[in-house]
Amino acid sequence: MFGRAPKKSDSSRYYEILGISNNASQEDVKKAYKKLAIKAHPDKGGDPEKFKEIGEAYQVLADPEKREIYDQYGEDALKEGMGGGGGGPDPFDIFQSFFGGSPFSSGGSSRGRRQRRGEDVVHPLKVSLDDLYLGTSKKLSLSRNVICSKCSGKGSKSGVAPSCVACQGTGMKVSIRQIGPGMIQQMQHPCNECKGTGETISDRDRCPLCKGEKVVQEKKVLEVVVEKGMQNGQKITFPGEADEAPDTITGDIVFVLQQKEHPKFRRKGEDLFVEHNLSLTEALCGFQFVLTHFDGRQLLIKSNPGEVVKPDSYKAINDEGMPMYQRPFMKGKLYIHFTVEFPDSLNPDQVKAFEAVLPAKLSSQLTEMELDECEETTLHDVNMEEESRRKKQQAQQEAYEDDDDDDDMPGGAQRVQCAQQ
Repeated sequence: MFGRAPKKSDSSRYYEILGISNNASQEDVKKAYKKLAIKAHPDKGGDPEKFKEIGEAYQVLADPEKREIYDQYGEDALKEGMGGGGGGPDPFDIFQSFFGGSPFSSGGSSRGRRQRRGEDVVHPLKVSLDDLYLGTSKKLSLSRNVICSKCSGKGSKSGVAPSCVACQGTGMKVSIRQIGPGMIQQMQHPCNECKGTGETISDRDRCPLCKGEKVVQEKKVLEVVVEKGMQNGQKITFPGEADEAPDTITGDIVFVLQQKEHPKFRRKGEDLFVEHNLSLTEALCGFQFVLTHFDGRQLLIKSNPGEVVKPDSYKAINDEGMPMYQRPFMKGKLYIHFTVEFPDSLNPDQVKAFEAVLPAKLSSQLTEMELDECEETTLHDVNMEEESRRKKQQAQQEAYEDDDDDDDMPGGAQRVQCAQQ
């Protein structure tokens, strides 16, 4: 963060908590913390608040850089540099990292280090609409990290990983630098020596299997079952199958279904939609056609006798849509969207034939006198998208020309003069 250098404030409270002087060595700090922490530990009947204060004081004074900030600028400046001071390590985590476990019981403190949860691994899984209708299963081979079986996740032959000296086992370091008169910059960053792990393992003590990484890679085959009626974007979760890490609750592997576009059918919820073109003859005189469904069944689709199908109309068939998720015997509807293809032109004989069977033309209801008073016009084919684009360009050109005319007019000064009267 950036900020103005804080005023000198009290820098003695942490020393008083541990009962040491402000020039005490690092060894004195450790000894004082060890003595007081054991005595104040809640499992020993101590005061939890006192135990928390002791851990907070040790966290600062055991880190040379934090201690330097504390000595120079006080507790408030240190908390400001750490982002408000509300997110420091748990005092029980500090105690366990210092002692390697609770000294009060063989099983460790009941309030020892809390495990963090590992991240979930998310994979997209492409499926067809056929897969979502019929259901399917897919076997996928994945690589993941697992705890090393040879060293049980310790990373060392001896099973011990000493705390990093540079960061006192916290994995983090705080740096401060002056960037201007009365201005300082304080930053918290992972320790370079241990790469944020808080531990250092010598080359001779590294586990030969995992090379000190504590985890090794393994391949695992997962069978992903896609149930009937599942939706695009729905998740299929494998709990605890993500990357393993020491002192970490393993996350999940999550597959997210991504439906591929189908050439014939379109899905909307539990319903299916299909497009079908009719000739003008079929729309007026009746039609029938065969539709092959996902499961191979042949559906005969036909109109009722004497029925006329209008352009852009819909018809539905019950129980032929998508199966409902976890209720596969219930299905939505299958909608058919009809478009009618009209002929480009008709010859005179066809016109007479249509006039003989279709309702009378509206123009035949006009009298000869009314027709004589009308002006005859000519129709042209238009593309409305191109027409809209042309008008927009024309309006922009006219606006540009109006701006040029205003700049060239000598009456500009006259307009200003009028405004001043």
